[in-house]
Amino acid sequence: MHAFWIEAAAFALRWLHVVAAIAWIGESFYFVMLDRSLQAPKTPEPGVAGESWSVHGGGFYHKRKFMPAPPQLPEVLHWSKWKSYTTWLSGFALFAVLYLLAPEIYLIDPAVRALTPLHAVALAFAFPLLAWLGYDGLCRLLGFRDAALGALLALLVLVLCYAATQVFAGRAAFLLVGAALATIMTANVLFVIIPGQKRMVAALTRGAAIDPLPGLRGKQRSVHNTYFTLPVVVAMLSNHYAPAFAHQHAWLVLAGFMAAGALLRQFFVLWHSGGRAWWLLAAGGALLAALFGWLAPHSATTAENSSPAPDIASVHAIVVQRCTACHSEHPSLMASAPKGTMFDHPEQIEQRADLIYQQVAMLRVMPPGNITQLSESERDLIARWYQGRQPAQRD
Repeated sequence: MHAFWIEAAAFALRWLHVVAAIAWIGESFYFVMLDRSLQAPKTPEPGVAGESWSVHGGGFYHKRKFMPAPPQLPEVLHWSKWKSYTTWLSGFALFAVLYLLAPEIYLIDPAVRALTPLHAVALAFAFPLLAWLGYDGLCRLLGFRDAALGALLALLVLVLCYAATQVFAGRAAFLLVGAALATIMTANVLFVIIPGQKRMVAALTRGAAIDPLPGLRGKQRSVHNTYFTLPVVVAMLSNHYAPAFAHQHAWLVLAGFMAAGALLRQFFVLWHSGGRAWWLLAAGGALLAALFGWLAPHSATTAENSSPAPDIASVHAIVVQRCTACHSEHPSLMASAPKGTMFDHPEQIEQRADLIYQQVAMLRVMPPGNITQLSESERDLIARWYQGRQPAQRD
């Protein structure tokens, strides 16, 4: 019953997290599009930096941007913050339920680093915090020297990718890099963007002169956020893609996926200004194609053995001992079998032979953290069983 409620909480939190993220990213993308599409007003008006017309929903919209502020503060003012906060809070809660409550399964891979559960949880807490401190320190140090800052931030992302994959299990490593960037994005909203806007509103309310610096800092952080968005999304999704996080050079794979996301985001940012930088779209697509080519699996090699290939009974005995703690009608480590995949009976193993071979013998990502201590000889037996099956069965 306890496992059931944990799984139910994870499902509800995942739903909330996705909904909040869609709302936040959608609003963020809209404001970037709006800001980039502004044009000089046909009729000059004091304080109006640009305007934009659009048609949607059976009507016309006329948007204007005042810099640094309108002459008079409107009665109703929209703030863009709660979607960001909700996304981060729900994401952290989901990570806690899924990963922090079972670090020995999801955070620790003995082949990567020998960690105790307590150390793994502490490092998982520290990772996003250290990422934010490093990012914020670079922004404060370099100010508005955007070219140098951009290069160092790219280097910071590479360091995060490398560090995570050297400490945590592959799936957790990818997720934590995405969480680190998402923490930076939300911290930008909480500590820089919103406080700067509040100072501007307070000055306008008092009738005092507007200091443009908080607005400029907020704009800089907003620009960073928009370029982080697709890398964060791809990092979150790629932790479900075993060939990526199980790769020998997983940190470069993750960095490549995130770079492709940044290139694609830049394509759309320029599009909003009227630019058509098709080369960015082509470069992003080519990088993704190259990554998939790099990740393409090769057949696992096994030692030559003149003995007959193992039979299904031998494989079934291993799978029952090493895999059915999760993949069973009544698993012991969780409330239900992941993706409904069960290996209680030999025929179920035969039906999922390709998946078992890929995950166990080729990618070696199962069991997670090798929690059930699947041995090398057992992996080799499964590989020889799969390779010894009839071609018709493999096809």
